[in-house]
Amino acid sequence: MPNGRKSKHWDDAILLLNKGKRGILRIVFSRTMVIILLLALQVLFLFSAFFRLLGDNLALIFTGSGVISTIMAVVIVNDHRQNPSIKLTWSVLIIIFPIFAIPFYFFVNQDLGHRLVRRRTLTILDSTKHLVQQDETAVSAMDGGSQSLSQYLWREGPFPVYRNSSAHYYPLGDYAFDDMLTALEQAEHFIFLEYFIIEEGYMWGRILSILERKAKEGVEVRVLYDGTCAVALLPYNYPKKLEALGIQCKMFAPLRVAVSTHYNNRDHRKIFVVDGKVAFTGGINLADEYINRKVLHGHWKDNAIRVTGEAVRGFTVMFLQMWNVESWKQEDYGRYLDTVPAAEAGFYIPFGSNPFCGEHVAEMVYIDMINRAQRYVHIMTPYLVIDNEMATALTFAARRGVEVALILPHIPDKKAIFAVSRSYYRHLLEAGVQIYEYTPGFVHAKVLVSDDRRAVVGTINFDYRSLYLHFECGLYIEDAPAVGQVEGDIQATLCLSQPVTLADRKSWSLFSKLTSWILRLFAPLL
Repeated sequence: MPNGRKSKHWDDAILLLNKGKRGILRIVFSRTMVIILLLALQVLFLFSAFFRLLGDNLALIFTGSGVISTIMAVVIVNDHRQNPSIKLTWSVLIIIFPIFAIPFYFFVNQDLGHRLVRRRTLTILDSTKHLVQQDETAVSAMDGGSQSLSQYLWREGPFPVYRNSSAHYYPLGDYAFDDMLTALEQAEHFIFLEYFIIEEGYMWGRILSILERKAKEGVEVRVLYDGTCAVALLPYNYPKKLEALGIQCKMFAPLRVAVSTHYNNRDHRKIFVVDGKVAFTGGINLADEYINRKVLHGHWKDNAIRVTGEAVRGFTVMFLQMWNVESWKQEDYGRYLDTVPAAEAGFYIPFGSNPFCGEHVAEMVYIDMINRAQRYVHIMTPYLVIDNEMATALTFAARRGVEVALILPHIPDKKAIFAVSRSYYRHLLEAGVQIYEYTPGFVHAKVLVSDDRRAVVGTINFDYRSLYLHFECGLYIEDAPAVGQVEGDIQATLCLSQPVTLADRKSWSLFSKLTSWILRLFAPLL
């Protein structure tokens, strides 16, 4: 082989090797990694200071750890603010690891890290209540149970009922993407994007090229994404890069050089609003796996829903509220809230949940729909890590003759959570709940539909993080054509899913069962 050709092949090999390492090196030598290391040092310092404070009493405390653990368990059990499942997890941790778990419990429950964010959030929510109005004629046109739910959402949000709206459901993110691009191309005044995950690639590249062009045309463009993206998906200074393109950009709760409980509360919402005329929400983020341009866990089963008409106002308000939580700024929301009515039957309630309001709105909506179902409840969710209240609602519905069917992934993205999800199977199956696993791959859609009348499409998983810790959003739909579209997707997905039976569960290995049982103890932390 000529030396020149040999040298070229060697150079090509080096280039490929460097390309493969580039992502890892970017993470290792990034500002985010420095912050993570500093946070780890702070944690070590706190524990070191704690043990140094104990000093000579350490041995005595170890000896009396049983007494301390018992006292703490009694305190936790009698704490009315916490869910029983979370109480159990804390009690187990404190009994097994008292020296570490007790100070950690006090640190977490003092809420020192997110008191400021909590105050900002509640202040903004309170100061923007006047921007939405409840249509009492719409409420009175709903049936009795739905009126009660609408009154609950109005009181806790306020999240009003809208008519003069329409919705179109997409059974795959692949199908929604073209319409999202079309909506962006038609933008004349503003574009608001709020997503849990943004990752550079084909999907985000197509969107970003339109955003950059629209910004140059004078369209106001705002992008808000969760700060966890800076760990591995985007550079820490990515907001500045977008701002150089004329795009306003913020990270929600970025990692900073301070240990904080605030990092536990993520912005898991997916909100896409253009000109107050159209909005999208659903399961998809802005990364290639969500439109099956990249294969991670088999076929990625996701969804989205497009909203037009007056209900768009609800998503616009939710976006602006979250945007200003990060900046602590009051602005004139009114200029963004003009909507164009869309003529379609039905009722629409865009709603959100947050970890600071003291009410688990998303879980209450789900439980209310399950309890009111008369014929069926069909659910798609990537995770099944639920508390006793949700498990009781599902099993009670099945026992009173309602067809309850759950569709979960067959190929998991997180094996530990998948094991915990399967730990609930036996109890649910014995009560008559039907469980299916999506054979082609991973289900990321979050959907609940009942009785051909009601549906929720949004970002809310059936797990502790979505129901208790994260900022989430969804669209409640009643007596609208989109409900049939959602149920049609459920039926099509069932055809691609395999039923799970008690016999199947018995065939799982003992190791698999033990792993799921042990992890179940720590489910609220996953």
